[in-house]
Amino acid sequence: MDFEDIRPFLEENHRAVVQTIQPNGAVQASVVVCGAYQGHLALASVYPKSRKVRNLRRNPQCTVLAVTADWRRYVVVEGQAQLLAADNTDAEELRLILREIFQACSGQEHPDWEEYDRAMVAQDAVGILVTPQRIYGKLT
Repeated sequence: MDFEDIRPFLEENHRAVVQTIQPNGAVQASVVVCGAYQGHLALASVYPKSRKVRNLRRNPQCTVLAVTADWRRYVVVEGQAQLLAADNTDAEELRLILREIFQACSGQEHPDWEEYDRAMVAQDAVGILVTPQRIYGKLT
C-alpha cells in the first residue's frame, strides 16, 4: 500500500491516534486530527510543550492510526515526523502551512483565517508532517 492508496481515506476520515516514544522507551498515545498533505500525513499541535511534541523533537519516529467513525476501517502510517514551528520555520511560511494543515485535517475552510492565524501564533502551534515509511490497514 502506498500513500496515494490511502489519500482518499485520509481526506474523509480525520480521527486518529499518534504514538510516540517516551524517554524511557514506552509508547505514548495521543488523540489527534489528521489529514493528507502533499504526500505526508499531517497533524497539528496547538500545545508545543505537549508530550507528543516533546517526544517527536527527541525521536521523530511515530505511528499514526486513522480510523472511521465506526472503527471498522483504518490505516496505519509509520514514519518520521517533521516539526514545523516558530523556532525552525519562517513566520509567513508557518502561517500558510498551518492553514493548509487545518484544511487537510478538517476538510473545510476556517470561518475566520485572521482569527485562526492570531490563535496559532499565541499558542505557538506546531505543524507535524509524517513522511510514510510503512503503510497498512483495512480500507474495505
